[in-house]
Amino acid sequence: MLSLSGFLASCTTPQKGAQNGAAPNGTIHAEGKLPPGAPREFRAAWVSTVANIDWPSRQNLKAPQQQAEAIAILDRAKAMNMNAIVLQVRPSADAIYASPIEPWSEYLTGAQGQAPQPWYDPLKFWVTEAHARGLELHAWFNPYRARHDGARSPAAPNHITRANPAAVKRYGKFMWMDPGEESASKQTLDVVLDVVRRYDIDGVHIDDYFYPYPIDATPTVAGNEAALDGKPGVKAELDFPDTPAWERYLARGGKLDRASWRRQNVNQLIEDMYEGIHREKSWVRFGISPFGLGRPDRRPPGIAGFSQYDKLYADAELWLQKGWLDYLSPQLYWARAQAPQAYDVLLDYWIGQNTQGRHIWPGLFTSRIGAPSKDYPPQEIVGQIESTRARPQAGGHVHFSMVALMQNRKGITDQLRSGSYATPALVPATPWLGNVKPGLPRVKAVRNGKGIDLKLTAGKANALYTVWSRHGDEWRFNVVPASKVDWTLADDARFGAPEAVFVGAVDRLGIEGDRIQVWGKP
Repeated sequence: MLSLSGFLASCTTPQKGAQNGAAPNGTIHAEGKLPPGAPREFRAAWVSTVANIDWPSRQNLKAPQQQAEAIAILDRAKAMNMNAIVLQVRPSADAIYASPIEPWSEYLTGAQGQAPQPWYDPLKFWVTEAHARGLELHAWFNPYRARHDGARSPAAPNHITRANPAAVKRYGKFMWMDPGEESASKQTLDVVLDVVRRYDIDGVHIDDYFYPYPIDATPTVAGNEAALDGKPGVKAELDFPDTPAWERYLARGGKLDRASWRRQNVNQLIEDMYEGIHREKSWVRFGISPFGLGRPDRRPPGIAGFSQYDKLYADAELWLQKGWLDYLSPQLYWARAQAPQAYDVLLDYWIGQNTQGRHIWPGLFTSRIGAPSKDYPPQEIVGQIESTRARPQAGGHVHFSMVALMQNRKGITDQLRSGSYATPALVPATPWLGNVKPGLPRVKAVRNGKGIDLKLTAGKANALYTVWSRHGDEWRFNVVPASKVDWTLADDARFGAPEAVFVGAVDRLGIEGDRIQVWGKP
């Protein structure tokens, strides 16, 4: 039996004496007449738009085809009992939404600056459809990448490489927004805050691309590929060409060395993002998914490899300790048995750096299943989930990427649905952003002969309903979007009608309110 106690944190209103565990069919055994604490776990997947990795499947699909593919992804996530999607909305200083600042992405239409046809706003569509299924939608931004030589269309007139070329530097095959140029960082911050203001997203998410991964002066392997392979660095490293910004800093009396100055440039953007996002909307969580290896001077014995601190100028430990994020999803893209980068050891490291008690939801390299090289068996991902659940300080995980789950590579989707994800789960609560219980929903329950029909009316700040039904000593748990008006609990083939039904409400921060009994004897 798959135990829920110990790895799925309970809700903010745990029921006294509840002892719970999930059976393979998704039921939860519990003593007593009250429902147990709600299962909690962040279960998400990245949906990459860059290079059409996940969505849309290719450029220049018509709007109805794009929408059908998005619906298929969201339906799969819901059917698997996942609860969040992390959608890439800014792959290369462009947009998969109607932006007043940056051009439409070529990954939508094949031509940068060209809107989908017939016109629609993809991000608004994703948000609406995700929420209709009770899924969170986190908007994922690449903070500094501007352009790749592999782009298939010319840069649009309002793309930063043309509108503000001084803020962009060439680095190998990339055009890169220079973190030392104030106008570059301002544009990234403006883009993020514009999305927070105009779209009903649940989170802002940025990835590991700060300063670019180092490359050789005559590269044969991309810098991030070498880092992922556990190599410490490249031999003839091409330095990032930020001399103009560096010299201006020195002329103003700057005292930091160049590496510390670069880290400060990134740190300032992170701090500004965290404060700006919550100034706009207090419930929107800010997450970062940095490279999975920490600072060399703090690493556990036996851990070796690329240093993001020294090469990407990303001080992820500082961000955690300052509380400049709400969740960290370190990319732990290595197997548990890969000693120099062992998954369990790295996860323990990041937990140890989390002095502010933020969420730790590691990234899993699920797309390695069925890959041409360095193939993972599905059991590696299942085992990493179990390892994460064995650590109460880590409350979830994110799959890279959704394509592996859509393709059900080597049966991983089926295994998760019938095993690790047999029971739905709420996203862990974020009480440091607010801790007021949502209002009670109003519920009318009516027997229909084959089940119980619930007529639901949301209370104040309700985003989701939790619905518990008891059959004998088994509790069944459902998560229902607050937009739902009708919900039916079908009779059980063995027990018949539920003996009791309880309904509660959950707000945008995952805070669960009091539950009300709507069916059965008190």
